[in-house]
Amino acid sequence: MIDLYTWSTPNGRKVSILLEELGVPYEVHSVNIETGEQHDPAFLKVSPNNKIPAIYDRDTGLSLMESGAIMVYLAEKHGRFLPKDPLARAQVMQWLMWQMGGFGPMLGQSHHFLYPKRGKSEYAEERYAREAKRLYAVLDRQLALGDWVSGDYSIADMAIFPWAARHPRQEIDLASYPNVARWYRVMQDRPPVQRGYIVPDDGDALPRI
Repeated sequence: MIDLYTWSTPNGRKVSILLEELGVPYEVHSVNIETGEQHDPAFLKVSPNNKIPAIYDRDTGLSLMESGAIMVYLAEKHGRFLPKDPLARAQVMQWLMWQMGGFGPMLGQSHHFLYPKRGKSEYAEERYAREAKRLYAVLDRQLALGDWVSGDYSIADMAIFPWAARHPRQEIDLASYPNVARWYRVMQDRPPVQRGYIVPDDGDALPRI
């Protein structure tokens, strides 16, 4: 059994989607980051960096923070969605790191300055809108090579999708990225993705195209 400490953000949804895909039993503990619950001493014991998501694995006694590390741990533990072959594994890890180092942080800034904080900084709006388009173009070129981001369906796809799901708030038209749009439609129709996306359920529905 996994205790999942999460909120309705792309990083949180990455892990709940993976748990749904794995069919692993888990208990959700909502950590409302809008009211400061991430600073609760009890949560800090699980996630010292006071960020969601975090997990506690009751089977092993392991507490783990950082969404990418959690995804690798769960995929390795259950032997799914991360190749064992070293070359294929390295390629999946490359795209997982791309999401963690670029696609997530930059789209987070794009969302911030183009959605709730529009009008605060013209420079920031232009900078992050431009970078968002560049990153979507990178993803589009990669998806031109196959059905999935890297070989078979993997944690890389699950990590990238919740960030792409916020494309309306990033002012991104997926019609401009046909390979991303094709991949997005397949992802949005997967029942585990649909279930994982609404954990915890705050009424924020999965944008469909």
